[in-house]
Amino acid sequence: MQLLRKIAFPFSLLYALVVYLRNYLFNIGVFSSKSYKTTTVCVGNLSAGGTGKTPMIELLILNLQQHYKLAVLSRGYGRKSKGLLIAKSATTVEELGDEPYQIYKKYPAITMVVDGDRRNGIETLEQKIKPDVILLDDAYQHRKVKPTFAILLTAYGNLYVDDWYLPTGNLRDAKNEAKRANVIIVTKCPATINNEECLKIKGKLKLKKNQQLLFASLSYAQELKGFAEGLTLTSFKGKKITLVTGIANPKPLVDFLNTQGVDFEHLAYSDHHFFTAAEIETFTSKEFVLTTEKDFVRLKGKLKNLCYIEVQHKILDKGKDKLLSSINDLIK
Repeated sequence: MQLLRKIAFPFSLLYALVVYLRNYLFNIGVFSSKSYKTTTVCVGNLSAGGTGKTPMIELLILNLQQHYKLAVLSRGYGRKSKGLLIAKSATTVEELGDEPYQIYKKYPAITMVVDGDRRNGIETLEQKIKPDVILLDDAYQHRKVKPTFAILLTAYGNLYVDDWYLPTGNLRDAKNEAKRANVIIVTKCPATINNEECLKIKGKLKLKKNQQLLFASLSYAQELKGFAEGLTLTSFKGKKITLVTGIANPKPLVDFLNTQGVDFEHLAYSDHHFFTAAEIETFTSKEFVLTTEKDFVRLKGKLKNLCYIEVQHKILDKGKDKLLSSINDLIK
């Protein structure tokens, strides 16, 4: 894989040129960016997945839903429907896409909309739902919409400043587009990250004066959910489990399970993978299958031996209060 990425370097230069020209045309006004009267909060990244966008959307929902009428607008990557779709109780994961479906099932009081045309999605929400806040999931590179507030995520150990363009690297947007963010959050940090390392990262990112920099680690739940109640990782001590992942970067979960002394085999698939009948039959032959919450929504009802582990962002050094304060000030 690494060799193929190196061979593809000329294509990455072409990709970088296209990205640069596109952003330049937006910057000089040839392409237009539209603002909306409804407060829009964008959560995104510059890379192709793996920074924790869905847990960040969930963190915002959890902390804002008691005070505001919320809507989430997503492209619905990998879904088998087209156009605009407003989620209802009977909507399936195939119609909505795995991440929007996961969010909607956890927070059914919000309005969940999927639409590849973000402008159309926002305008429909403003006409039909009239939310106080629209959370734009994975919309940082969608320049046709100018959000009220932009949150840019970058993963610890794979900062966008150290990355390169697709297909040699993982960048899908230009590094200097980080200047459009109100807040940059370095996700997946060690919980023990010290001030010296934070300052070093801050120096590498070269923030603008008005930008906030926050750091977050992943927090995995000890109690599992799925085919039985009260299961914990310690329930599997002395037993072999099968870990099934279809996410962009399973390494943090794999590392966490190793620290917990869990004996497991890992079956890894590509991000948003819809599992085939043959693959599900293989999983059925396993004694216990552990997966992520995103994968669970695609496998639910197809396996009896399936459980999942929840994950949340834990923003360090009271960073969550700073983030929510900034958003609340804009809404008010």
